Amino acid sequence: MSIDLPDFPWDALKPHAETAKRHPGGLVDLSVGSPVDPTPQSVRDALAAASDAPGYPQTAGTPELREAIVAWYTRRRGAADDLSVENVLPTIGSKEFITSLPLLLGLGPGDVVVQPTIAYPSYAIGAALARAEVVASDDPASWPENTKLIWLNSPGNPDGRVHSVEFLRAAVARARELDAVIANDECYAEFGWQDEAVPSILDARVTDGSRRLVLSVSSLSKQANLAGYRAGMVAGCSEVVQALLKARKHAGLMVPAPVQAAMVAALNDDASVAQQRELYRMRRELLRFALERAGFRVDASEGGLYLWVTRGEDSWATVEALAEVGVLVAPGAFYTSGVSEHVRISITVVDDRLVAAVDRLTELAKR
Repeated sequence: MSIDLPDFPWDALKPHAETAKRHPGGLVDLSVGSPVDPTPQSVRDALAAASDAPGYPQTAGTPELREAIVAWYTRRRGAADDLSVENVLPTIGSKEFITSLPLLLGLGPGDVVVQPTIAYPSYAIGAALARAEVVASDDPASWPENTKLIWLNSPGNPDGRVHSVEFLRAAVARARELDAVIANDECYAEFGWQDEAVPSILDARVTDGSRRLVLSVSSLSKQANLAGYRAGMVAGCSEVVQALLKARKHAGLMVPAPVQAAMVAALNDDASVAQQRELYRMRRELLRFALERAGFRVDASEGGLYLWVTRGEDSWATVEALAEVGVLVAPGAFYTSGVSEHVRISITVVDDRLVAAVDRLTELAKR
């Protein structure tokens, strides 16, 4: 018996990609947030030094990696000082963890997975794999009584919204009323564009002294340009983490040993992350200025690697208009069950293509 899954959304972009490729200057692809800058040398050196790895890696992660994850969450994400190696696990990227979490938690028919109303599709895919029901809601008071897993995403993909400490506290309180696991996807948290750092769900101001049922999911794909390494991590409630470790051991879900060594280097290299952040800030400002000059309005987008923009028409109409000037973007329709007037525009673009995108947005403004 097969599981009824939706078509892969990016397949629907293929005709628009063909339109964009016909532009005399070629395609500028702003539809996918894949890193384009070099992996830090410190990380590559660590990977090479650990490349002789004939034995099986540890599902729990090496002691050095778990200690590095704990130190990073404490140093960079405001986690309480009592976070320990029992509270953390490495994962094979974050998407693997997101889509497998409902299954590993034992969810099934009759259980509810809550996701944001505007959401990355993988939360719903994970629920479908477990045959659980998905409810899209941003209001904790409306979360159903049979909710077993709640997904938050801050900064959000696609819209870049950032949840406040107050919202996170309210969401955690409601999850505990429901006896549901609550997981915040924080993969873009190093890229906040406001004055204050992006709060973590493990921030001591949120947890109020208890991590019960709370998980933070993170990744090194964006902050350290490690998308090709598949290097992610989860931290939070020790009871949930240890249950997941047991299940992952049975399933053989292990991060390769050389990647674990590379993760240690990446987690300790704050300077490279700061440099990458400033590079993205520059690209973001140039694209934002060009978009606004071309008649677009930028909404939310307080964090992350995307601009969530609209010009007051169906998102597919905007996709087609931009494709005609050689720019490919993702329609908001990919991220909601309703009609969307927004498109998602990635700022992960090399400099020459960034200049081309700005020029083409100027061309669009003249039409």
